[in-house]
Amino acid sequence: MKLIVQIPALNEAETIAEVVSHIPRQIPGIDVVEVLLIDDGSTDDTVAIARAAGVDYVISHTARRGLAYAYQTGIDNCLRLGADIIVNTDADHQYPGSEIPRLVAPILAKQA
Repeated sequence: MKLIVQIPALNEAETIAEVVSHIPRQIPGIDVVEVLLIDDGSTDDTVAIARAAGVDYVISHTARRGLAYAYQTGIDNCLRLGADIIVNTDADHQYPGSEIPRLVAPILAKQA
């Protein structure tokens, strides 16, 4: 089973490395955990910092499209990449990555 965590981002150079570092790469019941950054036209070093922090994929919009468009870009690409489970999170570290195993547990238990 493949899980992809998608992170839409716009000028999040200050927080993106911490966000990526807190995403668990091993989750019981999941074979592969990957991270996809959707850059919505950042003008700072968000993409370079995210790559250095270990994101697996980066999709960049050449101009700002907005959060909904970024999420749709992410979902389309997660499905293209073979994701069985897609987790959305924010680039400002609003949601702790440590909660991802608990978030997907009902899916793995076939209760969601």
